[in-house]
Amino acid sequence: MPNRKYADGEVVMGRWPGSVLYYEVQVTSYDDASHLYTVKYKDGTELALKESDIKLQSSFKPRKGQSSSSSPSRRSRSRSRSRSPGRPAKGRRRSSSHSREHKEEKKKIIQDANLALPKPSENNTRRYNGEPDSTERNDTSSKLLEQQKSKPDMEVERVLDQYSLRSRREEKKKEEIYSEKKIFETIKTMEKPSSKTKELEFGGRFGTFVLMFLLPATVLYLLLMCKQDDPSLMNFPPPLPALESLWEAKVFGVFLLWFFFQALFYLLPIGKVVEGLPLSTGRKLQYRINGFYAFVLTAAAIGTLLYFQFELHYLYDHFMQFAVAAAVFSMALSIYLYIRSLKAPEEDLAPGGNSGYLVYDFFTGHELNPRIGSFDLKYFCELRPGLIGWVVINLAMLLAEMKIYNQSMPSLSMILVNSFQLLYVVDALWNEEAVLTTMDITHDGFGFMLAFGDLVWVPFVYSLQAFYLVGHPVTISWPVAAAITILNCVGYYIFRSANSQKNNFRRNPADPKLSYLKVIPTATGKGLLVTGWWGFVRHPNYLGDIIMALAWSLPWGFNHILPYFYVIYFICLLVHREARDEHHCKKKYGLAWERYCQRHSGFLIHKLKYTSHLCTWSI
Repeated sequence: MPNRKYADGEVVMGRWPGSVLYYEVQVTSYDDASHLYTVKYKDGTELALKESDIKLQSSFKPRKGQSSSSSPSRRSRSRSRSRSPGRPAKGRRRSSSHSREHKEEKKKIIQDANLALPKPSENNTRRYNGEPDSTERNDTSSKLLEQQKSKPDMEVERVLDQYSLRSRREEKKKEEIYSEKKIFETIKTMEKPSSKTKELEFGGRFGTFVLMFLLPATVLYLLLMCKQDDPSLMNFPPPLPALESLWEAKVFGVFLLWFFFQALFYLLPIGKVVEGLPLSTGRKLQYRINGFYAFVLTAAAIGTLLYFQFELHYLYDHFMQFAVAAAVFSMALSIYLYIRSLKAPEEDLAPGGNSGYLVYDFFTGHELNPRIGSFDLKYFCELRPGLIGWVVINLAMLLAEMKIYNQSMPSLSMILVNSFQLLYVVDALWNEEAVLTTMDITHDGFGFMLAFGDLVWVPFVYSLQAFYLVGHPVTISWPVAAAITILNCVGYYIFRSANSQKNNFRRNPADPKLSYLKVIPTATGKGLLVTGWWGFVRHPNYLGDIIMALAWSLPWGFNHILPYFYVIYFICLLVHREARDEHHCKKKYGLAWERYCQRHSGFLIHKLKYTSHLCTWSI
């Protein structure tokens, strides 16, 4: 194994990926397996570079007495007394003062160009710290300006070219620099190349091992408690059913039929095809957006079954067995995903699931985008079988309630739960393209965590409200129902408008419709929103989600805490997700993210002080 050339903490010059430009960086670590150095730029951006892309600072000092000509013949002539190409003709020799004036003029032009443009290491955030004119408007012209600001060295090159100050050696490099301009612009939007995962989440190897047993046990416990006459936490543990009663081959066959039924809809050549965000290699995967069409076709198929007197409440009667069947299938799928990931190329592995530890990588997902041909397994499971299955389960619970209590109409509580969650699912499928920018798609691999979450947790835990109401009916008045509906609508409005604002900005920051938004530019080429919903609160989409979760639980009443498991779990989930977002964004955006957080903190303090003044209390 070759010895490393650069030590930790050493300040060197690192080449920006995809370009010939070098910037001052600090070596933070070295990976013996991949032979990659992790370096940190002045703005906090961290990248993994090869040793060949790193040079000592001394190698960038100009050599004294070096001729500007790159031609051997001209170099030989310059050593003689004959006139060099840069020397004036006889009779027109410049005086030493004239030569000095020319050098001073050249130096002044370059300095002016540097002053007009921020250095990349500053990350353009020094101006965004509560000072006047602290943000840039997100119009098309300013977008072009930001692109120019992100490439100061290229701007200096154009200044040198305009005033004919470029040496012949530099002229030879000109074509190489501009030929890689397109690659340089693309590489800014990429994540750093896939390498070994050093920071383990979810409690590391021990935590992920425990979660693989805790998650199925939690689902089983919740469903058993909902079946009890008194679902109080004091009645722990609930009576366990016989093991043979939890498995039925027919139920497993119905689940497989449902899964492949949705897979068939996914493969239908309907709906538009879009590109996802760039991968670490710069490649963009294609996705067919037809989730809403699949939902409509599923609704038509369910309607046909009901027309022919199919007993849909069969789902309620065998609900526990369906949950076990889904758990078994998700485990088998996870094993398949891990085995196939062992043969996947390094660049196809997930940045968060490549630790080298079997249990951890199995849980978090070793491969980022596992595909069978054009069939993307992770993207398919993200929205189709589990999310649409959630709506079908809710409908089955509604019909079961009507049958058990011999009602001609479902209860008002059941109608609210079904309506609210139907709106949520339809919204997700209608805005299916937005899922391509989420952490689940761009960062997390497809392993047990997502497989179990998509196929078991979502349909069988998120439908807990409807399942509970079948065995424990709750009567609410119309005014209460109206208040709960208003609360859900407020949460939905915040959730949808915030997500739409974020997704539209990610897709096309130069969209004229988003010109009113202000951003903090970063070294990656992306911008951080500091106005709109994202200027008001750090995660407005999470706020809307929590408000809707509360509205889904309120129809249950206040007799037991079990009905509020969903909102409690959801708050914990989003707090953990927010922490992951913070860590990921701080590492990705560096100093710009710190400025972004300071801006939010200052905004919050300002609002609290203003409220304090109005309410005559101080903080």
